[in-house]
Parts: sequence; structure tokens; C-alpha cells
Amino acid sequence: MGAYERLVHVPIEAQGTCAALQATVATQLARLEDAPAGPLKAFVAAMIARDPEADLAPLSDYQSSLSRLYSLLFVRDQNAQGEAYLECAYHCQSFNDEVIRHFARSLVHVHQQVLELPEAQVNSLCLLSDTHALQVGSLGRTVQAEDPLPRIEQRFAEQARLRPQALALSFEGQRLTYEMLDQQSSQWAHVLRAEGVAQGDLVGVCLERSLELVVMLLALLKAGATYVPLDPAYPAERLAYTVDNARIGLVVSSQAQFPGPVRLLSVQAIVERSVDYPPVAPVHTGDSQAPAYVIYTSGSTGKPKGVVVRHCNLLSLLIGTQDDFKLSASDTWTLFHSSAFDFSVWEMWGCLLTGAHLVVVPYWVSRSAREFHQLLVRERVTVLNQTPSAFSQLIDADEHSDEALALRLVVFGGEPLDARMLVRWFDRHPESVCRMVNMFGITETTVHVTAQTITRREALQATRSVGRPVDGWHVYIMDEAGRLLPPGVSGEICVAGAGVALHYLNQPQLTAERFIEGPAHIGRLYRSGDKGRLRPDGRLEHLGRLDSQIKLRGFRIELDEIRSVLLQVNAVVAAAVVLNQGKPGDAASARLDAYIVLNGGSVQEVRQHAGKFLPEYMLPATFTVLDVLPLTANGKLDARALPAPALQGLAAAPSKKAGVVGDDVTQALVAIWETVLGVPVALDDNFFELGGNSLYAVRIDALLREQQLPSIPMREIYIQQTVRNLVAFLQAAEGEPSTAGV
Repeated sequence: MGAYERLVHVPIEAQGTCAALQATVATQLARLEDAPAGPLKAFVAAMIARDPEADLAPLSDYQSSLSRLYSLLFVRDQNAQGEAYLECAYHCQSFNDEVIRHFARSLVHVHQQVLELPEAQVNSLCLLSDTHALQVGSLGRTVQAEDPLPRIEQRFAEQARLRPQALALSFEGQRLTYEMLDQQSSQWAHVLRAEGVAQGDLVGVCLERSLELVVMLLALLKAGATYVPLDPAYPAERLAYTVDNARIGLVVSSQAQFPGPVRLLSVQAIVERSVDYPPVAPVHTGDSQAPAYVIYTSGSTGKPKGVVVRHCNLLSLLIGTQDDFKLSASDTWTLFHSSAFDFSVWEMWGCLLTGAHLVVVPYWVSRSAREFHQLLVRERVTVLNQTPSAFSQLIDADEHSDEALALRLVVFGGEPLDARMLVRWFDRHPESVCRMVNMFGITETTVHVTAQTITRREALQATRSVGRPVDGWHVYIMDEAGRLLPPGVSGEICVAGAGVALHYLNQPQLTAERFIEGPAHIGRLYRSGDKGRLRPDGRLEHLGRLDSQIKLRGFRIELDEIRSVLLQVNAVVAAAVVLNQGKPGDAASARLDAYIVLNGGSVQEVRQHAGKFLPEYMLPATFTVLDVLPLTANGKLDARALPAPALQGLAAAPSKKAGVVGDDVTQALVAIWETVLGVPVALDDNFFELGGNSLYAVRIDALLREQQLPSIPMREIYIQQTVRNLVAFLQAAEGEPSTAGV
């Protein structure tokens, strides 16, 4: 064959244990699946029962005739001295040399256990010896200085002292310097204290993205409190549950009413009273171990769960990334995401704690890639944080613009990245000018865990690596019993180190299940429920979820939570919710499909109920009624047997087919909707009930402009929602009577 092959050899004394050894090998090979053909390498695995830590020493080169049919092959043999050995031939394009070496050491250790405990079940055997476990554990460990950490507001105060006149915050023409932001937030903190906010209190903040939002969050920290962000767009029932679960007594909001028995405090009232207080923060005794914020994430029980994150967690993230990302006061960031999404934590404090300028992005600008691109150009933004879905739309907008961006760093998070989408970006932006970083992260481990720089080469290779841990974070791969697994073997991603959150708020049982004490050399860790494997160089590959949790457009979603909400409707006998990935490579086409079995009632009733309890990003795009849900032989949902979802006839009432009657704009708009959504569209069909989402809305706007038709503000697509209403809006804007469907 001409392939380079190698033998390594250590003698063994064990005989007559082939069956147990073969069972062990078969168990492990099941984890190393789907190997393609390629050149061969080989070596002899160490199999010493008395010394499983013996080194593997090269013996000789040789030609093998065993392997054209197999990706991985084991042969037991003896050498001239009568010493038994195990020969392993493997395709080097299928298995990394170091992975096989770790595998061989695991076989040695397993073999020793089989000799000592011949009655043991295979799944009770450990793959790693104590020494091997320490070495494997070090692959996913990084180091961070253990200096005492300040609180968030203390780090901010230092930035305000160093650069008082530097621009800190801007929003639609409003601007605050670091000195102004420091003084205003201090005065607001005094008002909060006067309103009864004490050190350690949890306070709800229900505000749109604005200057006031950032000032308020900083003021709460200065008052010694913990902030709980509440998205105003969330359904009333979800907001009510959050304040009840968190036992919140006070909510700061610009709304006149709020669900639940809480006391409301308006921003306007705070502003009016703040002039009576000094621009110096009130004194409290809280330290960096105290909670800074609580963010609620989707929960499998049907109710969201609150993650309690400390000041020291966030400061550790900043310390672990600042040098690598070269974060400095010369940067300009954007606050693009909802404060209830933990990406916003990184956006806000990563910027303000390094002395940079934070541009707060208006909600409707964040919904339009074209307007957002214009903002990036206008504000000379240098650091951008995006979900891959949102950035794919920004790439489209960038390709249609001649205006130059100032970006030097783009950080991806919130959902898996298909690196191939960045090839188009690299065609216009050299990687030497703008660094692209893919970060895997979890709310329970403070936003980020690992970082992987994506170059054109990685993009072309569609790399699955999410990189190495941030300094101070530790990543381990464990099996169901909590035992470490060697490189190349998939299992549950577990995270330890500086980013692990405190607990789930008021949920001790769930906290005990997910936040656990690992082996002595690991310490406290979080079981993520994500599936992954470590490479021999310490980089992590993310392989999806071990449960029903998914990520869609940056949001972490428990499908079981949606299912639980649907089952609350009396008419729903059974329900299932699945993620439909849509068209390959098209993030915008991904959606949630619901399948329900009804005993009376209607789809509209179920949809309306879901809308009361679930935020927009968790609402299924389709509802399909079945007589019975298909099940496997084990009684589980057979997702592969589910029919294609019902995408047509979703309007609340029968509607005319557009194009039969109406003007050219009506016909063009219907054609564009049908092109983007991929389904027939009638005048009164609801955009969102046809599977529409914010990314599709961006595409509709782009196609309108390409065809030189009147542009529709993103806000109006959300408000009007039907072709008939949009045509009426356009004609009213031009002073003409509507003719759609007349």
C-alpha cells in the first residue's frame, strides 16, 4: 500500500480474556462512529495488567495487509518472546494519532479492571486511570490569575475616573460621557434606596433598549441590588410568573400597568426625584461574590428558570477575554440584544468596563439589516456581537452597500455557527482586518465558555470546533455516570471554573441536578446537557443536545416547555414540538413545528393560548392536527414519521387569493411573500402564522427595494401582518385609497 504505519508494543501476561476484551472494544468503537476511508497507520496498544501507565514505544515500520476493508482493526498476536500484544490498524484520516493513543491507554485500564473484576458489567468500567484522568482533565483547563475581583460598578467607577469626558453611551442622538453616566446612575441609586431597595434585593427592570435601561441597571448595582431583566415584549403571563418566582416586589418600567402584585416605579419618577440627591454612589457592603443579575431561560418543566450570576463571574469573563480580544477604550460596541438575553450582558459590561463607547440599537433598527448596517457605518462600530442567523442577513446588506465598515472583531454566539456562511464575508473583508470568533456559551456559565477564531480556511473546511476554553474556564466531557471521557469520545459537556453561576433561583432540586461537585481535581461544575467531544489539542467540538433543548436564532428553547404550554389547553390530548431546520444553509428558514391531537377545540384556540404564555421566538410557526402521534416501538415520539407540517390555510378566516383583484403593488407583494415563505399567500393570511419571522421580514424588505417598490418599514410588517393591511398602509402613506382585494 505504501502507507506509513507504526507499531508500539508493551508485553502483557493476561490470557483467556478475549471475550471481555472484545466487548470492551465494541463498546468504545460505538463512540467512534462514521469513519471515512483513508491511509492507514498502526500501532500495538499497551496491554499490561500490572502497569497500565507504561509508555507506548515505537517498534518498527511494517506493511499491513489487513486494512483495506476496515477503518479500525484490532488483531491479537505474540512476538518472538511469547509476549502477547494487541495490534491496532486505523485510517489516519478517520482517527487522530493522539485520539488512538488515548484509546489504547483506556483499553489497558479497562483490561486491568476486567482481570480484577471478571463479573463486572461493561458499562461499570472506567475508561481512564487516575493518572490518565488528570492528563485528560488538563486538556480543557485554562488558568486565570486569582487576584481579588471588584464588583461591576466598582470596575465601571474606575473607568469613569480614568476617562470622565470620554463618550460612554449613545442612543438616537442622546449621548452620555463616563462622568455623566457615573453621576446619573449614582443619583438614581439613591432614589432606589429611598424607595426601599436594600442590599441583596431582586428588582425587576422592564424597559426597552434605551439610555435609561443601561443607567438603571448600573444604578441597581450601585444600590447593592440584583437586577432581573424583563422583556416588555414577553407575554403578560410569562412576566407574571417571573416576578412571582423571583419574589420581586418592585419593577422599574415605563408601562402604566404590569401583571402581578408588584409595585411599579417609573423612570420618569426616578428622573424627577434624582436631582435631590448627590452624584456619588450610596455605600453598601456587598462584594464580588454577591449576585449581580438573574436571567430567566427556557425550562423543560414548562416554566422558565432563573440563573443567578455573580459579579465575580462576569469580571472573570472580562479578564479572560480582554487581552486575547484586545478590548480597549478605543472600541465602539453595540447593544443589539434584549436585556433578557444574556448576550446583552457581554455587550453592555464588556464595553463599559473597558472604557469603550456603547451604541444602544433601537429595536426596529435591530430588525432591519439594512438600517443596522447603516448604523454600524455611521457610528464606526469596531466590536460586534451577533447570532449567526442575524449576521447572515448583515452579510446580505453589506454586499448591497458601498459604505465601509470599521469592524475589527465579530463575536458569534447564541446558536451553532455554520462556518461556510463566512466565505462570502471573507470575499469582501480580509481576515487580517476583521477577526471572526465563534464562541460556545451557556447562561449558567456566564455567557461564554470557549472561543475559536474562524479564518477563511476554517470557513472552507466547515470547522465544527468551538475552540478552547476562555482563561479561567474548564471544559470536561463526561459519561452518564459523571466519569471523564478521553479525547475523541463524545459525552456531556461539563463546565467548571470561574464562570459557573451560583444556582437556579428558588429551585433547589434542579440546582442539585445540574450544579454538581465533580472529582476532587475538578471541583464544582455545571452539567450543560450539551453533547460534545474534546480534541487532543484541547479544542471542543459541539455536537448538539442530549435532550429536547435547541437554539433558534440565538434563543435557548426547551421544546418540552412549549409542549407543556400546549397541553394546558383542555382540547389538546397530545402534543409534540420539533425543530425544522428548513433549507440547508439558510438559517432564516429554521422554525418550530407543532403537532397536536385535538378532542374538540381548534388550532386557533391553541395558537392563542400559546401566544399568552410564550414569547414570540418560542411560538411554533405551524400547527398540524393529527389523529395520533406516531410512536416508536419503545413508545417514544417517532419524529421521522411525522408528516409535513400544515403550512397552508392558516388564516383565521377564509380569504381571497391575492392577484385576482387588486393593483400591481398587491400582486407584487403577494409574489414576494410567496417567494420568501415558500407557500401560497392570501390577502388576509398572517405573516407569522405562515412561518414568517424577523429574518424573513428582512428579506421581504430587500426584495421590495430590488424591484424598486415602496419600502416597508420593519415595524409595519410586525404591526400590519397581512398583505391587505400592508397595501392599505402603503397607499395611506401616499394619500391614495386602498384597492387591495376590493
